[in-house]
Amino acid sequence: MNSTIRIQNHDFDLGAEYQLLRQLESAVGAVVTFAGLVRDLEKNTSINSLTLQHYPGMTESLLQEIVDQAEARWDLIGITVIHRVGELLPSDQIVFVGVASQHRADAFEAAQFVMDYLKTKATFWKKVDQNGQQHWIESKDSDQTASDRWSADD
Repeated sequence: MNSTIRIQNHDFDLGAEYQLLRQLESAVGAVVTFAGLVRDLEKNTSINSLTLQHYPGMTESLLQEIVDQAEARWDLIGITVIHRVGELLPSDQIVFVGVASQHRADAFEAAQFVMDYLKTKATFWKKVDQNGQQHWIESKDSDQTASDRWSADD
């Protein structure tokens, strides 16, 4: 399987990433993509920016573990995970998960699995700026619940 993991400050091109997955091999029958955006809302108040930090090396290693688990669970041809760090503004792209497989069910399931695990297991820290006040964002119970459902599949 072909996997790409990138942590980067600069934006990504959704169309280009889709094309790379589509063209991996002629057996690709489905490509599922997810692009997450910075919401202009935190606790019902608009934000000025979101700053993401990570632990270099460790974050990439954890992302590779997530990708490896997806490969073990589903019949996949390729996975791309891109996560941005640094200061982002509302509506900026923050994360890309793309999965290529022969069949749509594998691609959909694997993409959701990667995204659910990424939200709970990858080492990213998020700080929000709201009108000059900064605070760290805690993980949500709903993210952990989404991740937990995959453990039941083991």
